Amino acid sequence: MRITIITVCYNRKATIEKAMKSVLDQKYSNIEYIVIDGNSTDGTKEIIESYRDKLSQYISESDKGMYDAINKGLKLATGDVVGLMHSDDEFYDKNAVSKIVARFNLDSTIEGIYGDGIYVSNDDQERLIRNRIGGNFSQKKLKSGWLPLHPTVYVKKSILDKYGFYNLDFNIASDTEFLLRYLYKYKIKMSYINEYIVKMRMGGMSTNAKRAFEVLFEDYTIYKYHGLAAMRVVFLKKTIALKQYLVQ
Repeated sequence: MRITIITVCYNRKATIEKAMKSVLDQKYSNIEYIVIDGNSTDGTKEIIESYRDKLSQYISESDKGMYDAINKGLKLATGDVVGLMHSDDEFYDKNAVSKIVARFNLDSTIEGIYGDGIYVSNDDQERLIRNRIGGNFSQKKLKSGWLPLHPTVYVKKSILDKYGFYNLDFNIASDTEFLLRYLYKYKIKMSYINEYIVKMRMGGMSTNAKRAFEVLFEDYTIYKYHGLAAMRVVFLKKTIALKQYLVQ
């Protein structure tokens, strides 16, 4: 089974190398690694290019934002299964991809998987800030504000081609629309891996406090578009997030 992993970035000199190395150091060998850079100006491109011979595909050009860049990667992907490695994140360990492949191999009817993740401080100490335990999937949980942690989600390429890529109408929460479309609208068969898959650093786009209100507005719009009780679901979603900061 070939796994395509896509990293998109723009001016991420401080973190891009760790993200890339966490992919390149995986013990599973059949990985197609695609890196899409938004024409960075801070030295990010030079770091990526130092690993050029280890990359399956590399593009550096201006784009319309993160989700446009992801869509470029999805169009290039040739793997059986596709997932993302954001430029601020890392795999939790060197066996993460092997665990993903093992779950897909366990049941040929599985169309997507997800697992657990942690958020750590954006410094050398990497203090645990937030614990994201996915738990088993259900439609009831979706209606109550639950979503799987996006960077742990891996989906078969045939399903991506069938149901479409990321909606560029949303600048910061298109991952929410993507997950609702796949899990709620089309009800693809998901499987939960009770293992940590990713380690995420606070301060990335999804955790940036300055954009919190934009996230709220887009989330509300997305839930309403999919026919859910938007105000209630967004409130419950934020309540779930707050509880995840209460790590033991």
